[in-house]
Amino acid sequence: MKPKFYLLLLSALVFSKFSQAQEGSADELFTQARTAAFESKDYPKAIALSKKALAKSPDYADIRIFLGRVYTWSKQPDSARQAFALVLAKQPDNKDAHLANSTLEFWEDNNEKALLEVNKGLTFHPTDDDLLLLKAKILNSLKKWTEANAAIEGVLKRSPNLTEARTLAARVRENSSKNKIGLNYDFVYFDKQFDDPWHIVSIDYSRQTKLGSVTGRVNYANRFNRNGLQFEIDAYPRISNTFQAYISGGYSNDVGVFPHYRAGFSLYANLPASFEAEAGFRYLTFGESTWSYTASVGKYYKSFWFNFRTFLTPSNDQISQSFALTTRYYFGGADDYFSLRLGTGLSPDDPQNNVLIGNTAYKLRSNNITLGYRKAFKSLNILIVNFGLENQEYRPDTKGNQFDLGIGYIRRF
Repeated sequence: MKPKFYLLLLSALVFSKFSQAQEGSADELFTQARTAAFESKDYPKAIALSKKALAKSPDYADIRIFLGRVYTWSKQPDSARQAFALVLAKQPDNKDAHLANSTLEFWEDNNEKALLEVNKGLTFHPTDDDLLLLKAKILNSLKKWTEANAAIEGVLKRSPNLTEARTLAARVRENSSKNKIGLNYDFVYFDKQFDDPWHIVSIDYSRQTKLGSVTGRVNYANRFNRNGLQFEIDAYPRISNTFQAYISGGYSNDVGVFPHYRAGFSLYANLPASFEAEAGFRYLTFGESTWSYTASVGKYYKSFWFNFRTFLTPSNDQISQSFALTTRYYFGGADDYFSLRLGTGLSPDDPQNNVLIGNTAYKLRSNNITLGYRKAFKSLNILIVNFGLENQEYRPDTKGNQFDLGIGYIRRF
């Protein structure tokens, strides 16, 4: 009996070793689990393979964190929390575990708990960009924009080419100060079209509210040897983390120097992969009404922002078209960049030239280029300088050049 017993025991051991060899090592199972999750989106299989790998190597932290992430993607938050807790109990300084655990709570809309968890990770890794970027997202959701801006600006100083940080910074910056005043002056010179230059001055005040930003603005202009005033109000109500609206209205009693009435509406969307999109309309009236319809798409890529916009203006059985491609190169924070704009046609959003829209039944052609510089000083002070050149057809087959020099100052407080 004994020889048979030992033979059976030996056979069982050999079969067990053979089965383990067939299954592969923990690393091989981990690779198979990642393939199942990322390539096939087969999360149950990825979970099963991860558990087999952990049976071989129970203290393999990377596999357990991955298992927790797959549980997160599978909408099994309690199992995910348990996986992360097991890693952090043995490795309290494990950055990936803190990041995964905080991300789970953020996705579950437990923002206060997510902030607590990410701060635990930052006690061990105070300058880690991944943790700070997640903290900025959480603070943005909590509407703690000043703190969110501080976190994201720190990331951009170390990693200016981080596209996701650049995208978030643009949204957070405008919300980080409750108040803002701005002063702008534009000098417009014409070599042929008009004998006298134009002067345009605007002063505005913006206030952050619970619903979003609201701006009041007064514009003064001297054009066609006439003076005029215009009063405007803009609002940017937040609808969700994805959508934001733009609502605008303006009035002037000095028709010709300014439109008598103007209005605008757009819906903005923050899309995946650092894309953004907009669609809306603009309305101008100088006695007769002009409607323009606009759409744009934007993209952040490393230290660059690209935006393509079109305006379509129906009139007299034809459609006037305006196109513009704008590029920004960020050399610092959200308020530090050079810009280049290439455009064709007249835009209702251009305060220098929108008074020319609808003045003729002929579809006038124009090409323009604008160079810009924007720089923040001591965080709260912003200087803006723009120089533009436009080759404008102001009568059929008759063109002239227009030069625009603009300077502006913004103070946040």
